[in-house]
Amino acid sequence: MSKDQAIGVLMLIGSIVVLIIYGWALFLSEWYMLALKLTGMLAVGAVLAILAWIGYTLATTPPPKPIEEIEKELEEELKKLEEEEKTEEAKEESK
Repeated sequence: MSKDQAIGVLMLIGSIVVLIIYGWALFLSEWYMLALKLTGMLAVGAVLAILAWIGYTLATTPPPKPIEEIEKELEEELKKLEEEEKTEEAKEESK
């Protein structure tokens, strides 16, 4: 069994054990309200953490260049390439 398969088996067994403990805490123990509160808090916290991460990413990522600037840069590069090509052709013809 490879390392990845062993980790997969451990994750499977761990998930089943946690599900059984959670079911017991929810239905068979006097701690059911605590289990519900923790579950709700974790779910809401996970959603809000994802939203915070998206907001942080949007706030810190620089805006993309406008298309007009990109087109100008491409035109300039094309002109440079054409000029280089012309000078190379002129050098070849003079030989």
